Amino acid sequence: MSRNTAGDTRAEARGILRLAQPRLRVALPGILVGILAAFCTVALLATSAWLITKAAEQPPILFLSMAVVGVRAFALGRAFFRYLERLVSHDAAFRQLEAVRVEVLRRLIPLAPGGLGRAKRGSLLSALVSDVDDLQNLPLRVVQPIVTSLGVAVVAVVGVAFLSPVAALGLAVCLVLAFAVSAFWVTRYAARAERSIAPRRAAVLDALLDYLNNLDVLTAYGADTEARARIERADADLTQAVVRRAGGAGIAAATLSLFSGLAVVIAVIAGIPAFGAGTLSAPELAVIALVPLAVFEIVAMVPVAVGVFRQVRSSAARIAEVVPATVPAGIPVDDPAARVGGDRGGVDVGSTADRRGEDVASSVPRIQLTDLSVRWPGRADAAVRGVTVTLEPGDRLLVEGESGAGKTSLAQALVRFVDVYGDYLIDGVPAQRMPQDEVRRIVGLSEQTPYLFDETIRQNLLFAKDDADDAQLLDVLRRVGLDSWVAARGGLDARVGERGSLVSGGQAQRIALARALLHDFPVLVLDEPTANVEADLADALVRDLVAAAGDRRTVILISHTDVPAGLFSRRLTLRPDGDARLSESPRP
Repeated sequence: MSRNTAGDTRAEARGILRLAQPRLRVALPGILVGILAAFCTVALLATSAWLITKAAEQPPILFLSMAVVGVRAFALGRAFFRYLERLVSHDAAFRQLEAVRVEVLRRLIPLAPGGLGRAKRGSLLSALVSDVDDLQNLPLRVVQPIVTSLGVAVVAVVGVAFLSPVAALGLAVCLVLAFAVSAFWVTRYAARAERSIAPRRAAVLDALLDYLNNLDVLTAYGADTEARARIERADADLTQAVVRRAGGAGIAAATLSLFSGLAVVIAVIAGIPAFGAGTLSAPELAVIALVPLAVFEIVAMVPVAVGVFRQVRSSAARIAEVVPATVPAGIPVDDPAARVGGDRGGVDVGSTADRRGEDVASSVPRIQLTDLSVRWPGRADAAVRGVTVTLEPGDRLLVEGESGAGKTSLAQALVRFVDVYGDYLIDGVPAQRMPQDEVRRIVGLSEQTPYLFDETIRQNLLFAKDDADDAQLLDVLRRVGLDSWVAARGGLDARVGERGSLVSGGQAQRIALARALLHDFPVLVLDEPTANVEADLADALVRDLVAAAGDRRTVILISHTDVPAGLFSRRLTLRPDGDARLSESPRP
C-alpha cells in the first residue's frame, strides 16, 4: 500500500474526529441537559431582575410569590442540571474515548515494530497518550458548548422579542458580530499557536526521552548541558505557543464583553421610550436590559470552543500520521486467502499451535530463500537483496557482514516484521500467504537488544509459555548456563530491573534465549547475541547458545564479528551495497 498523502491524512483525521464524537443518541441527553442548565442561568437572572424591580413598587406579596418560587427553582435547576450535564456528557465522552483507544491500538498492531521507525518515540508517545486524550475535548469543549450556546441564544432572542422586538434585534446583531469578530481575533492570534501545540509538545517529549535514555553517554562526554538546553528550548517554544493561544482567548473574551455591553445599551435605548409610553413596565425594562449579560456569559464559550477545535483537529491529524488507517508499503499484511486448515493453498495453523509443550524441534521445517530482498517502509533502496539459501532441519547458518549491511533487516524479515520480495518458503508454503502469527510460531527471534520487563525472572520467562512450572523454568535456565547465577540472586523471584538494568548484556541475551527455548521455536534466529558482551566472553556465549538450541533445531546466527570455527555449516555474507554471497563452511 502507498504511503499516506496529505489528503489521505486529512481524510483519516476527519475519520478520527467522527469516531471521537459520541453517536447522537448517546450525546443528545448531555446536550439537552446542558441547554437546560444554561437556560436556568439566563432565566434566573431574568426572574431575579423582574422580582427586585417589581418588589420596589411594593405590590401585595401575592404578586411576587410566583417570581420567588421561580428564582428558587431556577437556582436549584441550574446546579442540578449542570451536575447532571457533567455526569452524562463526560460519561459519553469517556466511553467514546475507549473506542478511540481501541481503534488506535488496532491500527498500531500491524505497524509494530517494523513500521514505527518513521516516528520518534516522543512523537509516538504523544500521539498515543496526549493527542488521544485531547480528543475527549471534541464532545466536551467543542460540540457541547457550541450547541448549548446556540440553543440558549435563540431562546433568549425569542423571549426578549415578546417584550421588545428592537431590543431582541439588537441582541441578535450583537451576538452575530461578537461571534464573527471574536473568531477573527482567535484565528489571527491563536490559530497558529493552537496547531503548533501538539507537535511542540511532542518535541519536548522527544528531547526529554533522548536525555533520560542517554544520560550516561551525555554525562561521560560532557554533552548533558547542551541536552538540557535542548529541553529548555523545546519547553520555551511550547510555553510560547500556549501563551499566544491564551492571548487570543483573552482578546476574544474582551470582544464578547464589548458586544455584551453594546447589547445592554441598545436594550436600554429601545426600552426607555417604550417605558415612557407605558407599553413596557419597569420590571420588563430590567429584564431586557440584563438578559444580554447572562446570554453573553453563556456564549463566551464559543470562541474558546473554536480554538479548542483547532487543537483537537491538530491532534487527530498527528494520530492519523503516526498510526495511519492503511498499512504503509513494506509492512506485512495477512493475505485474506490465508486460512486455518485446508489444503496446501491454505495454512494449517493448528498444526504447530497444537504442538506447543511437545518437542516442536522434532518437526523442523525446511526454509528456502530465493533471490530474497528486504526494503524498509518509506525507503526506496533495498536493505538486503539477492539472498538465496536453503536450510534443512538442524542446519546452522552464520549471517555476517559489516554494520549497515542489512543483517538485522534480514532477521526482521524472517519473522515478518517487514515484508519480503522474492521467495520465502516454509516447507514449500510461501510465508507471505501464511498468517504472520503462524510464521512467528515457527521462526523465533532473539533480538540484538532483548527487552526485559521490570519484573522477576519468572515473569520474564512465563510470557513465552504461561503454563510452565518452576521446574521447567529452572531447566531452561540451566540449558543456557544461568542456573548458578539465578540461584546466587535468590531464585526465580529476583528482579531484573527496568529494561534489564540489573543484569549484564550477556545475561540478558541468555534470558532471551531461555525464553525462545521455552517457547520451543523450530527455527531460531539469534541477532547479534554478543553485541553487548565483553570480547573475552563472546566465544563462550556463542558456543553455549548454539549448544542450548539442540542439534535438530535450525539456528541462524547474525554477527558482525568472528565466531568460533566449526559451529556453522554455511556462511551468508551480506555487503553494504545490498548483495549477498553464500559460502560453505563444513562442520567437523
